[in-house]
Amino acid sequence: MNCISLKYNKIVFTLFFLALLFSGCRDVRAKGFFPPFGKNKEVLAASDTDVMLELPVYTVTRTGQTIYHCGYTVNFNPEWLIPNWVAYELTREEAQGTVGRASYFNPDPDLETRCPSYKDYSSSVYDRGHMAPAGDMKWDPQAMEESFFMTNVCPQDHDLNDGDWRILEERIRLWARKYGSVFIVCGPLVSDHPERIGRSKVAVPDGFFKVVLCKINGQWQALGFLFDNVGTHHSLKTYCRSVDEVEKLTGMDFFSALEDAVEDKIEAKHNPTVWGLK
Repeated sequence: MNCISLKYNKIVFTLFFLALLFSGCRDVRAKGFFPPFGKNKEVLAASDTDVMLELPVYTVTRTGQTIYHCGYTVNFNPEWLIPNWVAYELTREEAQGTVGRASYFNPDPDLETRCPSYKDYSSSVYDRGHMAPAGDMKWDPQAMEESFFMTNVCPQDHDLNDGDWRILEERIRLWARKYGSVFIVCGPLVSDHPERIGRSKVAVPDGFFKVVLCKINGQWQALGFLFDNVGTHHSLKTYCRSVDEVEKLTGMDFFSALEDAVEDKIEAKHNPTVWGLK
């Protein structure tokens, strides 16, 4: 199955159920979630594998446009000119892709507001740091090309981008190959008055978050990570946090399509050992 049919079938399936939810749940939009994805636990159960479990919902108000691409979904902040979050599922088959790395960063043609330029980063000390990494998009040429859209990057310290952040990306691909699939959400942590770079005044994050979800030995497990936007080198266990802690920092609700009892249990604590982190 090609990129469009594989990924967009999930979007259609999810939106179909959301339409059913909104027809019987009047108060979801009133809660201020953005994007407006509510949940009905009887419909969006953990067994519904076609539902996009990776999509977060906001528990605070934040500006952003949600764009569905071949390999990932992004919510782009027009004030910061970087994503609020990027989310995707990485399967075992996708983690073994062989498509070559793209060469150029490009504007996102689906963005309805101003898009930053790759030149905004050129005279800065920061890398164009992928949120959905190119290494996770080797399964399809279109997915690879779209991972180089400027809506998928943030100003990132080079030593972090090429260091511990990259090591986590590699570990996630290992988990996908081992456990079958991993759901990932990541993005920046931005202060009230961030540093700005380039003519477009792109906001520089103070740090980054990443949360992951997958089934290990038949049981859902979730784990969070927090990084400062600096080049330090530590074991991945050093960055581990509970998903609940990441939710408090970001104002997001992750993996909300899971049943409440499951979500509450796996997000309240973190156990790096379960994930093979020592």
